[in-house]
Amino acid sequence: MGVISPGLIEVHDDGTIALIGGYSPTSGLHHFPRLDTCPYTGATDIETVTLSAEATLWAWTAVTAAPPGYTGPVPFGFGIVELEHERLRVITRLTEPDPAQLGFGQAMRLVADNVPGNDSEPLVTWAFEPRS
Repeated sequence: MGVISPGLIEVHDDGTIALIGGYSPTSGLHHFPRLDTCPYTGATDIETVTLSAEATLWAWTAVTAAPPGYTGPVPFGFGIVELEHERLRVITRLTEPDPAQLGFGQAMRLVADNVPGNDSEPLVTWAFEPRS
């Protein structure tokens, strides 16, 4: 099973994943995905970091029509979460497709999600699910 895009996530032996981001000591800020320069200041002192898996839900919706080229199930949840440690907002898939089951400030956690690949082999990507 492949990864949706090398350098975005790290897949661990136990099936868990981590988002890979960047951190600039000059700006003191994190970003995702990792870039060679700080998107806030242009600094080039970027360190590769593993981002936190716990987040808070900021915005959400349901995607009810498949985007071009997407062959996975619909509806699916889509939203913005803020990573708790870094205070970084990430646009992401959500495992919960029903907007009525989600709420502002809801605790979320990073999980591995499999999506169809181009050659019928599933790809590992990320999503966030509600924490109980």
